[in-house]
Amino acid sequence: MSNRNRKDSDCMAKREDIESKATELIMPIIESCGFELVDLEYVKEGSSKYLRAYIDKPGGITVDDCEVVSRAFSDKLDEKDFIAESYILEVSSPGLGRPFRKDKDFERNIGEEVELKLYKPVEHKKDYVGLLNAYDKDTVTIGLEDGSEKVFERRDIAVIRQTVYF
Repeated sequence: MSNRNRKDSDCMAKREDIESKATELIMPIIESCGFELVDLEYVKEGSSKYLRAYIDKPGGITVDDCEVVSRAFSDKLDEKDFIAESYILEVSSPGLGRPFRKDKDFERNIGEEVELKLYKPVEHKKDYVGLLNAYDKDTVTIGLEDGSEKVFERRDIAVIRQTVYF
């Protein structure tokens, strides 16, 4: 293994370790508020590191909800102090147009209109819109406007998200 590959592997393991420990800390806070942890990530953007928690609840998350979780989570992070470098903590709603990453994102959107973009065209199209009818670990099935269904391999989907109209 080259030094570069070893360094990348070490960084990924460190990131996953931080995300795992941070998830353990935030889950009791999230659960006590009746919220859902949609995602948690530790990323570098430019010269800064960010620890981001995306939370949700039926009816949507408010700024006050984010503040409550952020204060409690920040206190726990300070107490445990397991992140060596400086970072910026952000707690927010995942947003309307967020891509589906986890099975619970798919589950929450069964019967909803979704848009998906493929890496390569299928039947000369890379973009599809339809109702999310089903999913499993390998496939996603959407109902098209003409009443037919189309099954896509998950590995072929670049992005899938709920359709948002403005």
